[in-house]
Amino acid sequence: MPNFTAPDGTRLAYHVRGTGEPLVVLPGGPMRASAYLGDLGGLAARRRLVLLDLRGTGDSAVPADPATYRCDRQVDDVEALRVRLGHERIDLLAHSAGGSLALLYAARYPHRVSRLALITVTPWALGRPATAEDRLTAARLRTGEPWFAAAYPAFEAWLTGGDEPDRGVVGAFFHGRWDEAARAHDAAAEEQTNSAAEQAFLDPEAFDPPALRAALADLAAPVLVLAGEKDGGPRPALARHLRDAFPDAEFAVQPGAGHYPWLDDPEWFAARTGAFLDGAPVAAVTPWD
Repeated sequence: MPNFTAPDGTRLAYHVRGTGEPLVVLPGGPMRASAYLGDLGGLAARRRLVLLDLRGTGDSAVPADPATYRCDRQVDDVEALRVRLGHERIDLLAHSAGGSLALLYAARYPHRVSRLALITVTPWALGRPATAEDRLTAARLRTGEPWFAAAYPAFEAWLTGGDEPDRGVVGAFFHGRWDEAARAHDAAAEEQTNSAAEQAFLDPEAFDPPALRAALADLAAPVLVLAGEKDGGPRPALARHLRDAFPDAEFAVQPGAGHYPWLDDPEWFAARTGAFLDGAPVAAVTPWD
């Protein structure tokens, strides 16, 4: 198992899948082990995926200081990984909450990022979280699904202040296709997630939206912002605000996809994301522009 030492002495692990030019991948959750990313819908056939297990997740060690779970305090973990890989610059892909870490890394180390792909990333770090109404509006796109009538009331009650329901009840709203593969993917989340660290990761003190926006406005690296048509966090309109934070960003909406687009249509996801990483234009879906 390849590993390296973070600046504070914590041993961190990463997993390598595929061949070709390396692509550093930051998982979401927040604080979910990288195993859930799989091979990113076959993207490993085009790039060598370097999937980081954030501190306290997967095969990475638990840090001595729980305060280091905070998003901004993990930025130098990513930089230590770059140094471990021996590359002057890295292509970086981040999913979901991992996008907050990627944004902070790009702001602190802009000269180390060659390309940045942000996959279903809510712009938390820019002060634009997804709202309950965002999620419910997206959920209502699923009214024709056979599971909708049973799942929606529990989902609505949770988002409006009720108890968190069983994941098996509401997991369908996070996936574009609620098939056996999606159910298995969703069922693994609890075991793969360091739930004690989730709140610390997204501590508001980790973020300074005006300063971050100013730093990202000068980022020279090309950026891809990819949203899922049926995702509620972020909805495509919210993801577009993230696109607008960069001077050189492409925006794409994957049709029919939820929060894990590589599961919903692996071929579409790998083709569009791979094209961006190869430097080719990404064909955007434009109704949200």
